[in-house]
Amino acid sequence: MGLVTGLLTLPLAPVRGVMWVAKQIEAEVDREMNDPGVLRRKIDEAEQAFERGEIDEAERDARQEELLERLIGSGGGGGV
Repeated sequence: MGLVTGLLTLPLAPVRGVMWVAKQIEAEVDREMNDPGVLRRKIDEAEQAFERGEIDEAERDARQEELLERLIGSGGGGGV
């Protein structure tokens, strides 16, 4: 990048920085939402919430079904 181009695009630097941060956050959220370990833990948490009486059977089943679909879709379905 030349000196003139650098000076002309300098006002856009904060926008580029915000876009970079947004992409990093998006990548981390995607990784966590599809991490097999996290998904298995959330399945267990739904079961424990049911056992404590915090949620009913239908809610537990709905949560676990959604999490299992994500787990299978992420390729981490082995060993469940």
